[in-house]
Amino acid sequence: MAVDNCIFCNIASGQDAATKLEIETDEFVVFRDIKPASTHHYLAVPKEHYANLKTLNKSHEGLVTRMEEGLKRFLEDKGISGSDALFGFHLPPFITVGHLHMHAIAPRSEMGFLSRMMFRPSAWFKTTNDALLYLRSKEA
Repeated sequence: MAVDNCIFCNIASGQDAATKLEIETDEFVVFRDIKPASTHHYLAVPKEHYANLKTLNKSHEGLVTRMEEGLKRFLEDKGISGSDALFGFHLPPFITVGHLHMHAIAPRSEMGFLSRMMFRPSAWFKTTNDALLYLRSKEA
C-alpha cells in the first residue's frame, strides 16, 4: 500500500519519471541513490510501504534476503565486484526517507570519510546479516 507524499512509494510505483528503475520485481525496485557514497550506490525499495527495518518482523526475512540477492545480481551483471560492497539499512532516527530501503555501495574501499562514518556497521546502520539476525529475534 502506497503512502501519500512518500517519494519512494512514487518511485516504486513508477510515478517518478525522473528516476530510472534499474530493476523491477513484484516486490521491489532498484535505482541509483541521488547522493552516492561511492562510485556505485543503489537502493532496493519495496513496493509495499514499510517505514523502516524496525517495523518488520520474522515474516519479512525472505523480503530482505531477496532484496540483497537482487542487488548483488544487479552489481554482478554490471561487472561490479561484490567482494568490496556493503549492503544494509539505516535505523531511525538516522534515515532520510521514511520508507524501507536497502543500500548497496561499491566499492566500499573508495568511500570518503563521512560516508564511511554514515555507513559504518553500528547502532545506526545494520548490514543485511545483522538485519536478518534482528528480524529472527522478533515474532511474526
